[in-house]
Amino acid sequence: MKINLANIKKAKNLLNKRECVAIPTETVYGIAGNAYSDTACKKIFRLKNRPAKNPLIVHYYDLKKLRDDCELNDNFLKLYKKFCPGPITFVLNQKKTSKISKIATNKKKTLAVRFPKHPVARNLLKSLKYPLAAPSANISGNISPTDPYHVYEDFGKEIELIIDGGQSEKGVESTVIDIRSKEIVVLRYGPITQ
Repeated sequence: MKINLANIKKAKNLLNKRECVAIPTETVYGIAGNAYSDTACKKIFRLKNRPAKNPLIVHYYDLKKLRDDCELNDNFLKLYKKFCPGPITFVLNQKKTSKISKIATNKKKTLAVRFPKHPVARNLLKSLKYPLAAPSANISGNISPTDPYHVYEDFGKEIELIIDGGQSEKGVESTVIDIRSKEIVVLRYGPITQ
């Protein structure tokens, strides 16, 4: 896939101003904002009409930035090596020094993290100095979007930029696992099976 670098630059500029943009991932499209910014995270909740008690998944480019925010363990590192980047989300313990917005986590001491595989999402994440909080780009309760037109149907011009990355490869949300202890618990079933 050829990446439109002008769109990546435009997205980066908007995100740096604490705005939200819609981005493609291999699972579904996400509505993304600076995960370190209370302002951006509030906007995500408002746009989606999402209950505040429902924490946001935070997207990272690689382990380098994640080490600042979360405690990593052997099970996580093994599964990261096997499945990432890819359609899997890990629930980890957050470090006390983490800069992740408490709005994104609903003041919990855990963080749900993911490393998307889609080349547009990866290119954008690599260009930023912060991870992206990015739940699915739909009004809460609606079907998760698998192409940019679905995103536009839900939000219209309320989102300044929707990056067209084609049809989502998986079309279903990521598998979510709690990996904080030796026993791994599947919290949401998705493309990666038990």
